[in-house]
Amino acid sequence: MDFRLTEDQRALRDGMRQLLRARFDREALRDAVDDAAVGGGAAAVDGAAVGGGAAGQVDGHAEGAAFDIGLWRELGKAGLFALRAPQSAGGVGLGLPEAVLLFEEAGRALLPGPLVASHLAGSAGLVAGAEDGTAVVTAVEGTGCTGSCGGPTPPVAHLAAADAVLVLEEGHTVRVLSPGELAARPMRSLDPLTPLHRVRGPRESEAPGAWPARGTGREQAVDAAVLLREAVLLTAALQLGSACRTLEMAVGYARQREQFGRPIGAFQAVQHLCAGMLVRSETARSVVYAAAVTADEDETSAAKLLADAAAVGNARDCLQVHGGVGFTWEADVHLHLKRAWLRAEQWRTAVTAEERLASALLCPI
Repeated sequence: MDFRLTEDQRALRDGMRQLLRARFDREALRDAVDDAAVGGGAAAVDGAAVGGGAAGQVDGHAEGAAFDIGLWRELGKAGLFALRAPQSAGGVGLGLPEAVLLFEEAGRALLPGPLVASHLAGSAGLVAGAEDGTAVVTAVEGTGCTGSCGGPTPPVAHLAAADAVLVLEEGHTVRVLSPGELAARPMRSLDPLTPLHRVRGPRESEAPGAWPARGTGREQAVDAAVLLREAVLLTAALQLGSACRTLEMAVGYARQREQFGRPIGAFQAVQHLCAGMLVRSETARSVVYAAAVTADEDETSAAKLLADAAAVGNARDCLQVHGGVGFTWEADVHLHLKRAWLRAEQWRTAVTAEERLASALLCPI
């Protein structure tokens, strides 16, 4: 299978990279992180109220969106959220391979915000305004149960900044709720640019994790399993972009930093670290690109598994190459590592992906 990009695909990828360089460069990233560090973008740990829109309320205090709303609108105008919507509906009319390329660039830049959910909502026409970035959409990843559950659902990102929430649970069609319909409490987030809420279910539900039965709420005629698979793949693309970026950071620093009168990249131990990072990145890239073409469930699980390992492993090795400076707040390495850790626990964890792949291997051909 030929995975070489077409001229149009390269132009699409380069256009996204240029947009992010102009609107979300390193200076903008660090400004956003500093704002979040002083409370501008992180949710308070206590409090239960959730508000919709670009400036929600948490415990009576305004919560920043943790991302640039102006940039969000520009991304919408550029077609990121309507990329796979048909042209007859005002979309771009492209496919998953092109979406993966753009999300890879977003991962390289550590672009914050509920990108995956807003893209799914915009491309499938689930939420008005999602396609052009005028509405912010996040998602609740279903737990696989429709009644009483033994524990809470996975954390939901950017809930206080959202205008709508997709409920994605296998075996159901997609449900669309407003943030105020959910019983949620903010929780401390590892990533300063990804505020999290723990959602226990709809407000009227007494059972943790109990979602409305089929036919209640604003239910859309879209199979949630399809959007779940796409969410897994797009998250893998974000992880791939982060893995490639930390590889570039490590190689660049190894060429610049000198010890004993030589660049540290001349030492074999550093070369081995960088070589391992390259192998992880390219292995993950081939599987992510293949899953984008085939849309196969098992290949998507493999893509997420390998992309998570590449993002986390490369960030750790990049920190090692940077040495002591890598542990400082001023270095960007920790931001990639924290985001990679967080994404690894979203949209199909390693345990879930391994179980799916093991089951596939045991099935007769």
